[in-house]
Amino acid sequence: MKSMHTANHETTRAALGAAVADPFFAEGLFDALPDVVFFVKDGEGRYVVVNQTLVQRCGQRHKSALIGRTPAEVFAHPFGQTYHAQDLMVLAGDNDIEDQLELHLYPNRDPGWCLTRKTALRDADGRIVGLTGISRDLAMADKKNPAYRKVAAAVTVIHEQYGQPLQLPELARIANMSVAQIERYFLRIFHLTPRQMIIQTRVDAASRMLNGDASVAEIAQACGYGDHSAFTRQFKATTGLTPSQYRRVASGRSGD
Repeated sequence: MKSMHTANHETTRAALGAAVADPFFAEGLFDALPDVVFFVKDGEGRYVVVNQTLVQRCGQRHKSALIGRTPAEVFAHPFGQTYHAQDLMVLAGDNDIEDQLELHLYPNRDPGWCLTRKTALRDADGRIVGLTGISRDLAMADKKNPAYRKVAAAVTVIHEQYGQPLQLPELARIANMSVAQIERYFLRIFHLTPRQMIIQTRVDAASRMLNGDASVAEIAQACGYGDHSAFTRQFKATTGLTPSQYRRVASGRSGD
């Protein structure tokens, strides 16, 4: 049974929600956040609300260049098609996306890491009518945190031995912590789990190698993936592209 306090809070919340004239009041707030992309899309995945950061990341000057269009119509191929497919899965009710680590290529071809969240929007009857989401640029590590020195050795191992099998219990032992402790401190300092940092380090290394002449199979092996297909799946899940597609896009060549 709900407490009186909870019931009063819900009543107040509902009344305020009904009184607000603009349901998209947050748009102006997100315009002030240069490290956060914010959007609301309709049931077809078309942009309804965007913040200025997203407009700039798309190489545009005005929000009108995005409104009414899908990511497939806004972002370069094949990035846009990948983002739109992701949206359609959320709109189908498959799953919301929570803190998915992604590597984006911006219009100047500079890579940037972010954590993405996408949530389905439902009407009063529970039907999905759209989605909303954010992508947060990964912040710099908080080196002032007292625990930074404790996890620094584990971070060094990840950065120097990413081509080797890396197990969380071993990283915890190196940091002289329990598994629960090292996960907590990684989130606090780096805003990533240890597994996400391993993925980030490996994909960073792979993206650099893809600018060279090594084969995808050789790069997979060098980045700690004994299975070529596992590497391709992880790389695509993180960047939206297969390694071969990324190589073509990063070099400025066209192709699927």
